[in-house]
Amino acid sequence: MVTTRVSGSRQRVVRVLAVLLTVGLPLGLWVGGAQPVAVGLIPPPWDKLAHACVFAVLALCIGYASGWRGRRLWLLAFGGAVTVGVLDEWHQASLPGRSAGLDDLAADALGAALGAWLIHLRHR
Repeated sequence: MVTTRVSGSRQRVVRVLAVLLTVGLPLGLWVGGAQPVAVGLIPPPWDKLAHACVFAVLALCIGYASGWRGRRLWLLAFGGAVTVGVLDEWHQASLPGRSAGLDDLAADALGAALGAWLIHLRHR
């Protein structure tokens, strides 16, 4: 009985962290990405790896925070992360020294697919 309570408590903490990251990651991208220091911060081709990793984590967090299961979980996690990627690229197009790119969006989508797949596997 105690093990279940600890496990349930741990799950609540992880879910709260997932919700905070689901909100915090996009805010960090939009606010941090608008700073002059963000221009050229991560050189190519490593920037694509950074995009994929960030969006994999975002998709994982969206999926875990939702509490959904099955195909809906994958679609929400992937679709939510890709939507953030599209909005981030659109935002970057208006920033001095930054540019929007389909290659960045493709890296975002690849990371989102990986994160959504991992959370889907976790909840099967």
